[in-house]
Amino acid sequence: MHGVKRSRLTAQAAEAKRQKEEAKIQTYVSLQQDVLARRKERDYSEEALAKTTELLDLNPEFYTIWNYRRNILLNGLFPASTPEDIVKLLTTDLRLTTAYLQVHPKVYWIWNHRKWCLESVPPGPDDSEGWRNQFWKMELMLIEKMLDADARNFHAWDYRRYVLRSLPDSYTPPRTAQDELKYTQKKIEANFSNFSAWHCRTKILGGLWEGQSPETIAREKDSEFELVRQALWTDPGDQSGWLYHRWLVGNEPEEGVLRRELESTRELHETEPDSKWCMGALAHYTLILSRLNTTAPEESDKLRADAKQLLDRLAVIDPDRKERYRDFVKQI
Repeated sequence: MHGVKRSRLTAQAAEAKRQKEEAKIQTYVSLQQDVLARRKERDYSEEALAKTTELLDLNPEFYTIWNYRRNILLNGLFPASTPEDIVKLLTTDLRLTTAYLQVHPKVYWIWNHRKWCLESVPPGPDDSEGWRNQFWKMELMLIEKMLDADARNFHAWDYRRYVLRSLPDSYTPPRTAQDELKYTQKKIEANFSNFSAWHCRTKILGGLWEGQSPETIAREKDSEFELVRQALWTDPGDQSGWLYHRWLVGNEPEEGVLRRELESTRELHETEPDSKWCMGALAHYTLILSRLNTTAPEESDKLRADAKQLLDRLAVIDPDRKERYRDFVKQI
């Protein structure tokens, strides 16, 4: 209640709390010793598996126990199981890791165990891919639900790329790069600051553009420039769109494309004069143009002077990176 001071714990209550915490620690230590002893003895029984579950419930970051759990399944339970029983065991472990990820979405060892489970699914009846296809389809649905809950979870995005790479050839309907481009665009349009979605887009397009003609790449890049400009003008203070824009421009762009994007960035800078990301991009592109422009030395000199002025200004409005900006100025 407002105006009522929180009373301190009495000595008796504090002691009771201390004893409770100590009991928890002792229980954990005892369980850990038991599981590690079983591991040393190569105990691959169902009881050992249950003990690993108890320990992982308390500490899902204990990667040694995840390794032991896989050994129990591989060397103890799988050999004595039918394919149907193996599917049930793997389903149980996938459910277990799903529960853990809801609380610990950034623990690598949980994601790693899911990969192992999926890769261990046996062929379906008559050596078909039925079981495998079903597991991968459920996995793709799960990861989409996780990204709906947290669209910027980079662990989930990385795992999504793994799932898409790993889909069986017989998977239906087949997933194409264009499908994934549509998915990333949907996520980006929902939130322009979704760095992971932008990053995923660079991977997809980078693969699609390998071996493509310069004309095709230029045409598709124009569409990407339109998409990212929406993000830059909507929130020029967000880094995600600027990083994608710099990736699109590249280090050796065509002069016409560079001048176009430089002019667009100047227009945005006039509207948002204190946007450090806008100024940083403007300085970067200005310096690239000064190097490309070998036929007009006077313009190149002016471009370098403009870049220096921008970097000097950045050192003032972004003092945490002032030494970095000063180093850039020295290189001009």
